[in-house]
This record gives sequence, C-alpha cells and structure tokens, in this order.
Amino acid sequence: MRLDKYLKVSRLIKRRTVANEACDAERVSANGRVVKASYDVKVGDVLEIRFGQKTVMVEVLSLNESTKKADAVAMYRELP
Repeated sequence: MRLDKYLKVSRLIKRRTVANEACDAERVSANGRVVKASYDVKVGDVLEIRFGQKTVMVEVLSLNESTKKADAVAMYRELP
C-alpha cells in the first residue's frame, strides 16, 4: 500500500492530499530514511511523522484498504 494512502486510512493524517504534501516536504520517514508518498508500506515498518514541533513514531501492524474510525488505531502502535 502507498504511504500516503496508509496515512489516510490509518487516520494518522486526515486527508490523502495532506499526507502527500507532508511526504513532499520530507516530513515523513520510514525505517530512518525520508521517503516519498509512493513508498510501499510493509508490516513492521517504523514510520516517523513530524508535525511542526511534534514527532510521532509508529510501527505498522496491519494494512487494510479501508477501515472504520474505531478500528483505525489497530493498524499501528505508537512508539516512545
């Protein structure tokens, strides 16, 4: 699954276009390296997303094409 789509489906970022812009601005990295929106996300990847002063690190647990809002949290695990 593409990174921008994963960020939207998992609800880490609200819209796919915003996820795409974050990737273009090099604010998203996977496994320690900056990646583009077309990056192929795999289970076990560690994603780091920078929102201004805040940084969120998550581990990918599952890849679902679509999910309900309540189930979206099960797609990843936040890391300290």
